[in-house]
Amino acid sequence: MGKKLNIEKEEILWKDRKRTIFGLPLSFTRYEVCKDRLTMRRGFFKTTTDEIMIYRILDIRLVRGLGQKIFGLGTVTLVSNDKTSPTLELKNIKESEDVRRFLSKLIEEQRAERGISSREFLGMDGDEDFTETE
Repeated sequence: MGKKLNIEKEEILWKDRKRTIFGLPLSFTRYEVCKDRLTMRRGFFKTTTDEIMIYRILDIRLVRGLGQKIFGLGTVTLVSNDKTSPTLELKNIKESEDVRRFLSKLIEEQRAERGISSREFLGMDGDEDFTETE
């Protein structure tokens, strides 16, 4: 038998599920935000877990279609410099505007705590490029 790992559980600051029909949380996609990371777990028989460090998130977008507005939902899209998950969507979540603001504030706090700043550079073709400096 293996040795037990002694890992402290982090405080969950926000969590929700992807909502489906009529805004009900009937899917197997779960989102959690701790102080320094965002985790998305998908699946029932086979579970996939994606994790992004909060300070690596470069841009946040909120989209709310008519159907989402009717049921009080929205989709928050996060763009990061993470290699495995450069774009992560928090689909059909409740109070999406509040979640967007919360994540934006948390990102700035984490960057300040780590002494990281983002600078934008405008490329020749008009694309934006983000870099990190310590």
